[in-house]
Amino acid sequence: MKNKLKGVAIGAGYFSKFQYEAWTRIPEVEMVALCNSNLERAVGIMNAYGIKKHYADYKEMIIKERPDFIDIITPPETHLEMCRFAADHGVHIICQKPLAPTFAEAKQIVNYALKKGVHFVVHENFRYQPWHREIKKIIDHGEIGDLFSLNFRSRMGDGWGEDAYLSRQPYFRDYERLLIYETGVHYIDTFRYHVGEIESVYTILKRLNPVIKGEDLGLMILNFKNNAHAIWDANRYNESHFKNARYTFGEYLIDASKGSVRLYPDGKITIQKLGEAEKNHPYVHNNVGFAGDCCYIFQRDFVDSFLSTGVFETSGVDYLKTLKAQDAVYESAKINKPVFV
Repeated sequence: MKNKLKGVAIGAGYFSKFQYEAWTRIPEVEMVALCNSNLERAVGIMNAYGIKKHYADYKEMIIKERPDFIDIITPPETHLEMCRFAADHGVHIICQKPLAPTFAEAKQIVNYALKKGVHFVVHENFRYQPWHREIKKIIDHGEIGDLFSLNFRSRMGDGWGEDAYLSRQPYFRDYERLLIYETGVHYIDTFRYHVGEIESVYTILKRLNPVIKGEDLGLMILNFKNNAHAIWDANRYNESHFKNARYTFGEYLIDASKGSVRLYPDGKITIQKLGEAEKNHPYVHNNVGFAGDCCYIFQRDFVDSFLSTGVFETSGVDYLKTLKAQDAVYESAKINKPVFV
């Protein structure tokens, strides 16, 4: 193509480096500017990833640069105002999750972008981890038949002790909602990707570490309209036995009418047909970037969709279904009963 898509971004926090780095490997895109109030952080990102311009005011950046799209990599409470301004100026939007502090505010963002006629896509990258893409192919090809149960077990081990989260994401300590809001939402979305739409949820949530405000243990059970169910058994307190707990974020077992699929913490996938031995399923995955390079895979898909169909897997409209289920999860934990979505 003659002209590259012109991108700008807001944010230079801990996670942003994965996204900036991924943009450098997408030849159809040029990231021309970033906005961040901390100049030292901004300069570090600019030098590392070849971004030439810095702004302290995102509104000035949007007006002066007139980008095709903006990548918003900021805390959720900032998103509504930023997305409105970008949409008002006809700029297509990628927005980091958590999308907003409440479902009502998330819906406001999505509806505003729809009204203004701009693409709005949530940077929801877990479903883009290479093992989840491969498992989706296995399911869709009918190799294991009709799904019965999906069970993902996560032990992240970054949330114990007095100094929990301080070295990487200290704001986690002050979240009134933590485990589901920050991490469990990824699994709600990934289970939806693998199975379909959710009918009801039942959840147990607890706080293990007294130095934080939100929950850090959860047992989340999702029942689907096709009669399958999924369980996410997770806590941020106890540790994984794998050297990189943040590669796959745990272990995954899917049982179905013809057999089972297993995901191991090192990214290995196996298929075990009924009456047969477990067999390795070869596919490509690499320990690059974040969790199998899922930021790059997401961003590559965004660009491909932007340049072709204009239809996005994690569009705002679709992601509201994930967030509606997230709200039901918290309501279920509150009343200790199943909640229909």
